[in-house]
Amino acid sequence: MERSTMGRGIGILCAATALLLAAPAYADQALDDFARDVTRTESVRAVKTLQRSYAQYTQAGLWDQIGALFTEDGQLVFDGQIMPAQTVAGPSAIAEFLRNRYGGGAEGLTESGLSTMFIESPVANLSEDGNSAKVRWATLIFHGHDGAARIEGGVFVNDYVLDHGVWKIKVAHYYPQFDGPYEKGWTNWGGGDLPIVPYHFDVREAGVPIPPATGAAPASQASLAALQAQVDRMNDEDRIRSLQSAYGYYQDRKMWDDVVDLFAEDGVVEIGGQGVWRGKAGVRRWLETMGPAGLTHGQLNDQVQFDTVVTVAPGGNEAWARGIELGMLGEADQESGWWQVSTFLNRFVKEDGKWELRELRRFPLMKTDIFQGWGKNRIVDPVPTGAGAPDEPASPSDATNPSLPAFIAAHPVTGERVIPPGKARLVATTALTGPIEPGAPQPVTLDEAKRRLARSAAFEGTENVSAAYGYYLDDSMPREFGGLIAAKGTKMTPFAGYYIGRERVIAARSSPPPETRPGISYHWLIQPVVQISDDGRSAVGRFRLFQPRTGKEVGKAGDFYGASFWGGIYHDRYVLEDGVWKIWELTLDEPYITPVAWKDGLWAKSKDPDPNLPKREFTGGKFPPDVPLTALGKREEHFWGGTGEPLQWPSIMPMWFSYTNPVTGRVPELHQPQCVPCALRPELRLDANGYQEPPDAPEANTAP
Repeated sequence: MERSTMGRGIGILCAATALLLAAPAYADQALDDFARDVTRTESVRAVKTLQRSYAQYTQAGLWDQIGALFTEDGQLVFDGQIMPAQTVAGPSAIAEFLRNRYGGGAEGLTESGLSTMFIESPVANLSEDGNSAKVRWATLIFHGHDGAARIEGGVFVNDYVLDHGVWKIKVAHYYPQFDGPYEKGWTNWGGGDLPIVPYHFDVREAGVPIPPATGAAPASQASLAALQAQVDRMNDEDRIRSLQSAYGYYQDRKMWDDVVDLFAEDGVVEIGGQGVWRGKAGVRRWLETMGPAGLTHGQLNDQVQFDTVVTVAPGGNEAWARGIELGMLGEADQESGWWQVSTFLNRFVKEDGKWELRELRRFPLMKTDIFQGWGKNRIVDPVPTGAGAPDEPASPSDATNPSLPAFIAAHPVTGERVIPPGKARLVATTALTGPIEPGAPQPVTLDEAKRRLARSAAFEGTENVSAAYGYYLDDSMPREFGGLIAAKGTKMTPFAGYYIGRERVIAARSSPPPETRPGISYHWLIQPVVQISDDGRSAVGRFRLFQPRTGKEVGKAGDFYGASFWGGIYHDRYVLEDGVWKIWELTLDEPYITPVAWKDGLWAKSKDPDPNLPKREFTGGKFPPDVPLTALGKREEHFWGGTGEPLQWPSIMPMWFSYTNPVTGRVPELHQPQCVPCALRPELRLDANGYQEPPDAPEANTAP
């Protein structure tokens, strides 16, 4: 039996652990302080991994494993705002509640059932003492068994604690906000207006996921070399997360040249139920099974990524990313559309100092016609033939059995390997290509190690403030989302233009937030590609706007509130201002999906707008923007409120990129390396305000 790369990595980890335990204690207080800072940054990541593991275990029907994520007295609280709270306590009771509500009463994945949770947009806050944390999450749930299909969603506000050195969930408080059968579409939970879910953070705390520690740090047993290894692992996690996200954006747009660029020369693609394609030429042949490069009118190819868990092997030359993909696919011109839910397990390797994608492995669990849903319809894509045929076709039995890849990471609480039970085929993690040897990092100074840690702390800060901005928008809280802007920052108001300076941003939207809402247009900001400056004080972030909507009625075409999905792209810049992460520039390109009503098939039956309708004009009303979109020329061409003929789905909107290809440096056709309004207002540049401009590729980590 071939030895798995995971087994080799565990052996190296054990050896490294033995060395750490044998390392002498350091009396240097500066090193002790740094060790504490490393632990605190790792703690924020640990609680996020807990919740993303919760989502991945849900997809596999591993209810007992979810229960094991909780403390012995842990609680799951269901609602308590619209309806009386339903509270279950203890790992076994929590597992049973979830098993019955989402798993059809069974443990493990069934052939016809579905229990997929998408849990993202975290706003995380570690306590000052580092022993507890709170995180707010957005949640969407596709589930159903025995011919039924439902869609549900809401918000988690969770408490986590460090229990005997292990992070666990103390309280998971889920606030449901919409629910409904697939056939009819969802409506507001309870049928009425929706109250605002309580916030655990304010405007300042949103930008401080890791507050400064108080008091003297305890003596640490870790050496500088060991701490450097921990920091380098976090830096590599950030690079892999950005690389995985970048792949997704290229795939969405059928940018096949850029996708192939991400692969190593011996790269491999495995698609569950279809087979294996080898080498860059094989990767390209697989891509062409989805059609030629580039989107054409009416095509939707979005593969939205959720709940990605990155595992970097000891030695730092090998890593895996495991997550969930929601396929939103369609051909509007043919009045066709599909949902697809898949699990991906991708292997990355570092060669010549650069991370590349060596193995892309995707396992579809469900594909269904958008007009029927997964309770009534399951589609099995045929194995491609002809020029796109795989080098190694899957067996006929593999094409019909649902498959899940093995979990690379051990259970974050028990430390044990997780193996899904039930009828799903467990796909081994043995590498499809050859092994890669662990690296031997060069030792660095304490100051350099601190610089590297600041870069990973910056990743947490950008994710936090972005998600907080989305939640404040959801709840129509203008002073709060305006308060996230830097003092001299800029914010685009959709379809109008940019306001410069925090006070102008707040003044432009001064209405008080309502206590309840007839519906919500959600603003999940997910799938980050983050470019971080050398000093960790500034960053550029690309986030996908994933936008479910809900209302008291399912809705009809043109309704703002009602069951539907919209989408866009945020291109933002961030700065560390007086110890708080703030948004320096907020740019939104939208909408990339303009669906019709749920009952009419969403994007599958969207039509071009009537050309005889008057052109939309967005001026900002009585409070005009400082930089109107019409002044930005090509950058805002075809966007609503911009220049040229406005386009709308199913026409394909232009998509801009702030970065070059992270592996080859290929420059995208629409490349915006600087802030958007900087073309007219150069004084808005980061480097004109005491900050560094981040590198042009998201994985760069060069010394200043």
